[in-house]
Amino acid sequence: MRATFPAVLSMFLAGVALAAPKPKAEFGTAKEAEAMVAKAVAHAKKVGNEQAYQDFTNKVAPFVDRALYVVVYDLNGKVWAHGQNPKMVGKDLIDLLDPDGKAFVSERVELGKSKGKFWHDYRWTDPITKKALPKSAYCERHENVLFCTGIYKR
Repeated sequence: MRATFPAVLSMFLAGVALAAPKPKAEFGTAKEAEAMVAKAVAHAKKVGNEQAYQDFTNKVAPFVDRALYVVVYDLNGKVWAHGQNPKMVGKDLIDLLDPDGKAFVSERVELGKSKGKFWHDYRWTDPITKKALPKSAYCERHENVLFCTGIYKR
């Protein structure tokens, strides 16, 4: 039996569609970010902050998943845990600016002081494309710190 061009083309396109990356799933969704923050807060309550912060920074599952990771700030902008860059731990980032000049950590801290749970929009450089992209972080205040996980808005 001989395949026709339209049949072969259909099979090829179906294979390409199955192999194509799923951008939102690849980088994480808003629902997944909220779930990760909830798990992080529960973990800190269970094992204590010191151990939890080490786990987040050491990229212990489930606190790092694709482009999702936990960052913990105190209410002065100091980083207590960072699931992507351990060198950020201990740094005061209150004056850190996004590529558009927005003092996003300062804004985040102020939101954390007035709200318990919130989404915060800013821009950040995507490590893959090296382009400044819209990003949003979901944060929850627990005690005197903010637990945050961000998503790229692709």
